[in-house]
Amino acid sequence: MSQSADITRAETTLTNVAAITTSDGEDPAFASLGASLAEIRKLKGVLGYIMRGNTSAIMDLTESDKISKYALLSYQLHDSSLEIAKLLNVSEIESALAEGKNLKVLLIKIGENKISVFMEKSANHSGIIKRVLI
Repeated sequence: MSQSADITRAETTLTNVAAITTSDGEDPAFASLGASLAEIRKLKGVLGYIMRGNTSAIMDLTESDKISKYALLSYQLHDSSLEIAKLLNVSEIESALAEGKNLKVLLIKIGENKISVFMEKSANHSGIIKRVLI
């Protein structure tokens, strides 16, 4: 079965959660972060999250029809944070917050895992950083 068929099957089987894994071995840090994100997802104002590792990705979004838009936004924000780090002569940005008119996105990088937590603009993001890092 092709990878795109696996993704489609995962999206239709699970309501709003899609997991994509391309590795036989499981990364314990990835699994642990996934469990933390599942709890964070239940917080008021959190719309969902995307986490990308080297060989796996997992997402849980309220608006499943906007998965591709959120995924593209997540990728662009993480890529932009790398460029900003280079411009500021900083070795790495561990976390950043991007705010729009109605949405804010918390970006966190832990090892090779890149996390984007999407939330309403009024949501408190400081507690989320602490919960991810615990």
